[in-house]
Amino acid sequence: MNLDILQPKVQQFIADHLKTEITKVILKGSPFQAVSIQELANQIIAKQKSEHKLATWFNTDNIYYPEKISIEQTSSEITAKYKSEILKGDKIIDITGGFGVDCFYFSKQFKEVVHCEINKALSTIVKYNYHQLKTKNITLFSENGTNFLKETNQKFDCIYIDPSRRNDAKGKVFLLKDCQPYITPKIDFFFTKANFILVKVSPILDITQTISELKNVKEVHIVALNNEVKELLFLLEKNYKNSIKIKTINIDKKGNQSFNFNFKEKTASTYSKPLTYLYEPNAAILKSGGFHEISQQLNIFKIHQHSHLYTSTELIDFPGRVFKIEQVLNYDKKKIKKAISEKKANITTRNFPKKVAQIRKEMNLKDGGNTYLFFTTNIKNKPTCIFCTKNLN
Repeated sequence: MNLDILQPKVQQFIADHLKTEITKVILKGSPFQAVSIQELANQIIAKQKSEHKLATWFNTDNIYYPEKISIEQTSSEITAKYKSEILKGDKIIDITGGFGVDCFYFSKQFKEVVHCEINKALSTIVKYNYHQLKTKNITLFSENGTNFLKETNQKFDCIYIDPSRRNDAKGKVFLLKDCQPYITPKIDFFFTKANFILVKVSPILDITQTISELKNVKEVHIVALNNEVKELLFLLEKNYKNSIKIKTINIDKKGNQSFNFNFKEKTASTYSKPLTYLYEPNAAILKSGGFHEISQQLNIFKIHQHSHLYTSTELIDFPGRVFKIEQVLNYDKKKIKKAISEKKANITTRNFPKKVAQIRKEMNLKDGGNTYLFFTTNIKNKPTCIFCTKNLN
């Protein structure tokens, strides 16, 4: 840490240039002898990235920011809060501590929190920032978290692991075996230190495959923020052998949308032609693969086995986007183009041979407006266009 960055004049300079194009700041050079322009640029960029993702840090005076990659890789405050609320106990350890956002929220639910971070410089920064945030029940260790567990006699209620998805040889990686630490061979050891393990993995990983790689999975949490999947969480419990619960949540300003079901439970959808309302599941549900469960639990019809669009006569409270169906046409470019009242529309394709860009070009349609067109396949395996308006209720 360069403590001169915390000088009032330097902090004011950073605050004054948060809206300035960073190249202009760099070209002018640093006005401070003890702080380089590279250090100033990093503080500005990292703080910019924190404004919405880490509002508590952004709004706290004299926060010291690490390299911007640490901000990019850390959990957002919203997802960190969610994680903290699905765990219980008195004592938790984060063996891949990073910038410490998850531990900050764990500290609000647990009496004792241990933060391990192998990067000593980052660990020093996190310790300083916790002091600024007035957090007192987190103990930090600048070492490899797995090694710490091997050397300590402490037992924990839960171990949290967010494996690094970058390595020197391959750059950005996603598979569990390419991440550090590689969890799978160490699970039995981890269970000697805690009864619960919470693992965060890349949102692009296949859920079924990951369950098969891990042991004793109790719950899978798919966390979306504003309809974009941000985190895939696997909760493991020692000796757990019962059914696995899939829990989806989409968090946005309008309120949280939740949908849960049991993994690999035998269910079947019912099917129908488009009726009065059209439903499109949110991103968390689409990631979960719970397409038959949606139909069964909510008593609505699927339009086609592979379309993942639903319909009903009566309006229901649905975890996703809801539309009023105005008309349905077989796929015929001329007829569809003629039926569009303005030269723009919002287009979605589900189980359809053409991409959105291709359809726009063919029909000379701009994006936007109040018309929503869903190009899909119906229960008779015919390409179809469903004209909708968005339901605002």
